[in-house]
Amino acid sequence: MTLNELQRIKQWHVAHKADHPLEYHLWDLVLTLWVLGWVGWFPICAFGDAWTAPVCVIGIFVPSLYVTWRTRAHLRHTLRCDWIEVDGRG
Repeated sequence: MTLNELQRIKQWHVAHKADHPLEYHLWDLVLTLWVLGWVGWFPICAFGDAWTAPVCVIGIFVPSLYVTWRTRAHLRHTLRCDWIEVDGRG
């Protein structure tokens, strides 16, 4: 995911926080895990804690995994996501 995509989704959640508080907080958790995934590389490089590398990689890909999961659920009509762009709409 690009930073523009992350920002667009975050702006939608901020604008609709009152209507979708759980979704707002869930996206904050996703972004927190993403940041922790990137920041976690510093101890790996500095202290050689290679066992944390898989955790960091997963953290880095959490936003993409979350958006993919939500998009599939939206397309199956099991979960509505107004912030998802499908065919240029969103």
